[in-house]
Amino acid sequence: MIYSLKLAVIAIFTSIVASMIVLLAPFDDREGRLAYRLGWLWSRLVLKTAGVRLKVHGRARLQPNRPYIFIANHQSHIDIPVMVQSLPGFQLRWIAKKTLAYVPFFGWALVASRHILIDRANRAAAMSSLSKAKKKLAAGISIVIFPEGTRGVGGRLGRFKRGAFLLAIKTKTPIVPVTISGSWRILGRKQWRLRSGEVEVFVHEPIAVERLGGKDSEELVQRVRDIIESRCRVPSEPEENPSGVSAAAALNVA
Repeated sequence: MIYSLKLAVIAIFTSIVASMIVLLAPFDDREGRLAYRLGWLWSRLVLKTAGVRLKVHGRARLQPNRPYIFIANHQSHIDIPVMVQSLPGFQLRWIAKKTLAYVPFFGWALVASRHILIDRANRAAAMSSLSKAKKKLAAGISIVIFPEGTRGVGGRLGRFKRGAFLLAIKTKTPIVPVTISGSWRILGRKQWRLRSGEVEVFVHEPIAVERLGGKDSEELVQRVRDIIESRCRVPSEPEENPSGVSAAAALNVA
């Protein structure tokens, strides 16, 4: 019963805040800074309702008021609010798959907030999206990318795609590896119950890419993956898949 109640409250928060973002979009600036502040409120409400306690390490490594490309592992539906609350003071924009735009409320707010949606099946459209990402970085907005492209199972790390790393090299923007540890226990890929608990976030040392070229991208991918994996706590026990109400439907972050 408590799981259903939590999900219902989150669904109500999501619909209200998303509606506010969409309604205020015509009055927002071109980068969607007002919408992001509302999204920050949404992320805080989600974590509070879920009973998630954040423990963030290494945030002092970052320079305020400068853009980064944050590259993080992806364990859970809850990772987006976790990243937002872990990096206060930064305006973050996600590069996400275009199909999320069609998710009621969450997807509509995603578009109104000026996040970058990419059509993976259309190379020309994908290149246009990367151009938008470059403009965000030039405006002082940081980019967040989950290079696995989907959520891992049971906290395990998947294969990284190169797009985020090529973007960093082309724009000469420092990469910040981020390890999210424990969010799969709150709400994993094959889980249907929203649990409370602690999530640890490790903000690693920024990696300068000014001297790197496209030929260095494979080595950079492996380097960042190794850094992120170094703080991943892979469970020895199999991930549970209890029956219950779908949390994905409430969070709207498939």
